[in-house]
Amino acid sequence: MRRTAVLGSAGTLIAGTLIAGAIAAPTATADGRHHSGSEARGVQIAAARAAHTGIDWKDCPADWALSTPIQCGWVTVPLDYAKPHGKQIKLAVDRHVSTGTKAERQGALLYNPGGPGGSGLRFPTRITNKNPLWTKAAKAYDFVGFDPRGVGHSAPISCVDPQEFVKAPKADPVPDSEADKRAQRKLAAEYADGCAERSGDMLPHMTTPNTARDLDVIRAALGEKKLNFLGVSYGTYLGAVYGTLFPDHVRRMIVDSVVNPAKDNIWYEANLNQDIAFQQRWEDWTAWVAKNDAAFHIGTTPAQVEQEWLKLRASAKKSPIGGVVGPAELIGFFQNAPYYDSTWVLVAQTWSDYRAGDTQALVDAAGPDMSDLAGNASSENGNAVYTAVECADAKWPTSWQKWDRDNSRLHKDYPFMTWANAWMNLPCATWSAKQQTPLEVKTGKGLPPVLIVQSTRDAATPYEGAVELHKRFKGSRLITEKDAGSHGVTGLVNPCINDRVDNYLLTGQTDRQDVTCAPHATPKP
Repeated sequence: MRRTAVLGSAGTLIAGTLIAGAIAAPTATADGRHHSGSEARGVQIAAARAAHTGIDWKDCPADWALSTPIQCGWVTVPLDYAKPHGKQIKLAVDRHVSTGTKAERQGALLYNPGGPGGSGLRFPTRITNKNPLWTKAAKAYDFVGFDPRGVGHSAPISCVDPQEFVKAPKADPVPDSEADKRAQRKLAAEYADGCAERSGDMLPHMTTPNTARDLDVIRAALGEKKLNFLGVSYGTYLGAVYGTLFPDHVRRMIVDSVVNPAKDNIWYEANLNQDIAFQQRWEDWTAWVAKNDAAFHIGTTPAQVEQEWLKLRASAKKSPIGGVVGPAELIGFFQNAPYYDSTWVLVAQTWSDYRAGDTQALVDAAGPDMSDLAGNASSENGNAVYTAVECADAKWPTSWQKWDRDNSRLHKDYPFMTWANAWMNLPCATWSAKQQTPLEVKTGKGLPPVLIVQSTRDAATPYEGAVELHKRFKGSRLITEKDAGSHGVTGLVNPCINDRVDNYLLTGQTDRQDVTCAPHATPKP
């Protein structure tokens, strides 16, 4: 679950080949609302069509920044699976073919990086960039990325003009008064209205179950009988839903940094729980900054570092840094530290440089780039999809009193992200499109062992999510990275994890018991 800047706050291959392969019939293991007879038949029709048509692989469009040997193509899916012959949308896909011999090849590995709203099209660059963590897997699998429905090149949705979306400074997400709260509520309602005005026909269909159905159609278009899947963050929830709807279509599945799939957690409670975990990981970072005061000169104790953070926020609220970086923009930048410890040095050094007089360093890092039209459109689109999927997947509280009570209570002890997170999600309280009941994630007949990877101090997807999915997917295996907190573990150097990921992808085998790994190396200034 990735945050982006929002509202008044912050967050934050062979060309021309047609591949026809055998298709597996969709199962209907979930409750009818999510996989009714008409939707199950709709997936079967769409998958059969896609298997017959295949994917016409070509060099990628120049403006996609994906060079050969990566190739791109399209897969057509119904907007509404209950009406498979109705309106169709095109999903952008890309691939790098496996680097091994014909005998070594095991099929295609599909990837979703999370969000919701993230593009997976960069996944094949792990091969072209010769990422050593993925060399073995690349011999066995074509690496396949895609833009989910609504994202990027796949019938993109929008809720507001991109240049307006990134304009800064935004209002401080931490309210000082009831008037501040009313202003933020107005912004959230206007954002929800903007989504309906600009993308209303897509909104009822922007659900995780529909994206899981899309995944099955892509599988068929690739000519694959079964799916190999790697999902990170929200991609783990997509994987959990796919595994529930299509358990006998799964060959291998790795889920990394796991969303708690319990129905009552999707999505309101998930975001409240996230506020607690973000505070915990923020405090890990402030302790690290204090420990490395010789490098950063911010404070020698966590309390001192926290005090300097509050002073920075207050100063930016009174007079935005460079005219554009206020508290909302600061949160948008500084939240990188609790997300990924690979950014610990960058965030601390930028702050340190600012304190030493380099204002531009912080403006460049945290402020908007109004000249980056493509980047701003991508940010706006990502936020629109995030909002649309979370609002469509579940029924949200409509009572402002509940939102106010819950977030005021949490803010007292977990102030770093609570109000910013609340405002980001508040459009769901006034969402005009239909909101579903979340799927009951569970093991279905034919589901193979799923590999679950999770760090104990993850901010965006708290550890309890991995434990919950492990209970629900019988036969799954949990690898815990203890005393670590980066979001997205499989991309980090930790042989205890990397070797097991490789072994699972290459052989399908897991350890006989769950495994606890020591943390990867802590960053050094």
